[in-house]
Amino acid sequence: MKIKALMLAVAAFAAAGSAQAVGVGARVGTTGIGADFGFSVAPTLLARVGYGYLNYSHSVDQTDVSYDGRLKISTASLLLDWSPLGPFRITAGLMPNNNKVELTGRPTNGTYTLNGRSYQASDIGSLSGEVKAGNSVAPYVGIGYGNVATAGVNFYFDLGVMYMGTPKSSMSAACGASLSTTDCNQLRSDVAAEQQRLTDDLKYVKWYPVANIGVTIGF
Repeated sequence: MKIKALMLAVAAFAAAGSAQAVGVGARVGTTGIGADFGFSVAPTLLARVGYGYLNYSHSVDQTDVSYDGRLKISTASLLLDWSPLGPFRITAGLMPNNNKVELTGRPTNGTYTLNGRSYQASDIGSLSGEVKAGNSVAPYVGIGYGNVATAGVNFYFDLGVMYMGTPKSSMSAACGASLSTTDCNQLRSDVAAEQQRLTDDLKYVKWYPVANIGVTIGF
């Protein structure tokens, strides 16, 4: 809902303004495959609204447990491009997002090690977790070349960082039928400790690099 509200606000601003140039762009990079709509606000100031999506699988070995991870990037962008020196620019704005990594535990030699205890894979029905960005609306600052609203066919790129905030993690496990009630309670306690360990290991991962390149058509 936050993303929709912000997108509507920018759209209303664009409609109310006296934009003299508009353009669209297609891009690819660390925020996935995406597109932008740009319009001029002042002679050296342009605005952009965009969206990027990425779905990428990768192994994660951040703690004693190995995980099959899936990175899901879903990021909108509400940016202002200031170009005092030709096509070179400074860019700042907000990036509403639902960025996360989904984790599925992978046993090592048929066992999981959680909080110093070993569990047979058959004792755990499933072990899964999720790491989400701390900020659902991330501030962005960067530099770049080219503007989406520049007339004709051009290329553009962005290089900057999003401040994602301290990641938030969650984790859960299903007790297998072979576990007693006492062992199941112990498993839950060990999973909670694993979640805290994962949170501590990731607490410094607050910045996400943005590097995109694309092609624009301006009118």
